[in-house]
Amino acid sequence: MFLFLLITMVVVVGAVTLAVVAGGDSAALPETAPDQPVDPLPLTRPVNRSDIEALRLPVALRGYRMADVDDALDRLAAELAERDARIAELESALAGAQATAVSGPGLFAKPGEEPDQ
Repeated sequence: MFLFLLITMVVVVGAVTLAVVAGGDSAALPETAPDQPVDPLPLTRPVNRSDIEALRLPVALRGYRMADVDDALDRLAAELAERDARIAELESALAGAQATAVSGPGLFAKPGEEPDQ
């Protein structure tokens, strides 16, 4: 009886080992994700909210890779500086247009009257 159980156990262990080693057509482990971000931030257009929400930086041994984080932060800082400059330019133009409209001739003219020149 003991000999039968021993032979059965050896056959089962051998069959399991053969099944694991052979593996068939499917791989035992899935493909690993790349260490670098696939599509970090678009270079051809300004960054928007969905780009930031979709950004996933690869993890290193002790956190995130500094180079990837620095690149993302540099890009965001440049985008914010560009937008701040554009906002300041537009506010300046708006203030100039409002000043011209307020100080223009006919400011105190009644409707239907010609403005004084």
